[in-house]
Amino acid sequence: MRNRSQHARFLALACVLAITLLPSRPAESAAPQQLTQAPGYYRLKVGKIEVTALNDGSFMMPVGQMLKGISADALHAALTRAFLTDPMELSDNGFLINTGTHLVLVDTGSGAFYGPSFGRLAENLKAAGYTPEQVDEVYITHMHADHLGGLVANGKAVFTHAVVRAAEAEGDYWLDPKNAEAAPTESKGFFSIASQSMSPYIAAGRYKPFKTDIELVPGVRAINTPGHTPGHTAYLVSSEGESLILWGDLMHVAAVQVPDPTIAFLYDVESQAANAQRIRIFSEAASKRSLVGGAHLPFPGLGHLRANGSGFEYAPTNYTTLQ
Repeated sequence: MRNRSQHARFLALACVLAITLLPSRPAESAAPQQLTQAPGYYRLKVGKIEVTALNDGSFMMPVGQMLKGISADALHAALTRAFLTDPMELSDNGFLINTGTHLVLVDTGSGAFYGPSFGRLAENLKAAGYTPEQVDEVYITHMHADHLGGLVANGKAVFTHAVVRAAEAEGDYWLDPKNAEAAPTESKGFFSIASQSMSPYIAAGRYKPFKTDIELVPGVRAINTPGHTPGHTAYLVSSEGESLILWGDLMHVAAVQVPDPTIAFLYDVESQAANAQRIRIFSEAASKRSLVGGAHLPFPGLGHLRANGSGFEYAPTNYTTLQ
């Protein structure tokens, strides 16, 4: 009996020693970081109309060089309050509107014109369950590259069945070779990209400019907001007493221009006019409690404004999975 007990103790000790003396193994490595975001689309309803925000990408903007009418100290304070630094990352957003009878895209992003951080709107449109061929009409807020560059890929139309619409004053300005020739060197690229982006649609007879302040399809109205560009246009989506204002480039840096809408942007063609339109649309959105959608608001670029003294506050829309 004693021998059995000693034998058992010997085996136990041998097991402990064997485990202890096993060569050490390196810890299992963590799963690799993915370093990507989910597809950039977000859906909500405005009455019976479905609106899908689509992200084209993002870019770093040196806001201190781009904003006019604010001191360096005031800019630093405004960005710090919003936990931001200069340069800051801005989204580039478009918005797909499904009225039930028309599929309308407001702005197309940059396409391939501004590098690899852009050009994702078409793939995000597909991820959202649509195809470019399904789009009936494309409405352009203005003809800067980050709003209409996505109209083309390799010189061909991306939205092969769509009519492209923009304010007549916008096309008259950006598509006129005389204006391009007279423009300063730093602005000539805007004219070139506008021409390249619009050419396939013009050639196919699918560019139809409009006089502003007109209903384009039931539930979507163009609103004249010149200043940032000569024919800059916002689009009002309305259904069952609800509304959404898609304001294009009425503002770029929410942390600065929402609390003080008199701060202008370097590329505003007419700064005073742009400021006046910003204040007008902000005031209307706040008083009517309309949703707002901005091309450069943080994706999905949707929320509300409320008045606060001489300025405003921005409240991002509450996330929803309900339709």
